[in-house]
Amino acid sequence: MNEWEWQLLEEKTVVDHLEIFGVKVTTGSRVRLRPRPGGDVMDIALNGQVATIECIEQDYDGKNHVCVILENDPGKDMGLLRQPGHRFFFDAEEVEPLSDAETQQLRAIQKPAILVACIGNIFLGDDGFGVEVARRLAFETLPECVRVTDFGIRGFDLAYALQDGYETTILVDACPHGDAPGTLYVVEPDLKALEDPAAGNGEAPPAAVEAHSMNPMNVLRMARAMNIEVKNILLIGCEPETLGGDEGQMGLSAPVEAAVDEAVKLVQSIIQLILKGERPGSRLASET
Repeated sequence: MNEWEWQLLEEKTVVDHLEIFGVKVTTGSRVRLRPRPGGDVMDIALNGQVATIECIEQDYDGKNHVCVILENDPGKDMGLLRQPGHRFFFDAEEVEPLSDAETQQLRAIQKPAILVACIGNIFLGDDGFGVEVARRLAFETLPECVRVTDFGIRGFDLAYALQDGYETTILVDACPHGDAPGTLYVVEPDLKALEDPAAGNGEAPPAAVEAHSMNPMNVLRMARAMNIEVKNILLIGCEPETLGGDEGQMGLSAPVEAAVDEAVKLVQSIIQLILKGERPGSRLASET
């Protein structure tokens, strides 16, 4: 689209819907791009790509233009912010609505449904438990719907990851719970505590995430404050023996090191339960 065409779109009316090839499309509908022959190199690159309709606009001549954002654009969020280079305008006849079956299939494979978020600081002894679990999970074959990420102490990164709309998030972290070191737990946090201090420890929610550590509940509170939906959270916790003291410590204690392989198996078993539509609930790992 040249500069003159962009200027034409300055005088535009937002259209509620269009009928393309007998199919009603609206904002949010998925389409396949079919630029007319004879276009430029960008049209060639975009031909056949799947995109989502961001809006439908009508210029002052009454011509409809479909604004789309590519599904596989790594800068998709920039398109939603209406940044040039991430939004593309096509005539109605240049987009092909996806069938219901294609749309459902796309939704199924578009992004992982389960996030395994491993947390920890390797310089604080057993606090590095989650990091080691992530390292070993990297050698395992997991369903395509599962994403495993070592977040370390990057609380903001975890909060932003939650906005991707995972159905379930499994947090893996060292978790003092008053039992023997190396004991594994499956805990379903009380999400009411995110907004109701009385449901938690009675303290007001912290305003920021500490730079040297990551408290999962603090991160979830921050995500809520950012209007990110927080749902279906599970915590796989391991009782630490030591968190390194004032001087810190590299490496896991013997009982926590011994628990890592069991934690990997526990993550895998919980993923299978979730995919079967079951909820693990809170319990000691020995009860699974």
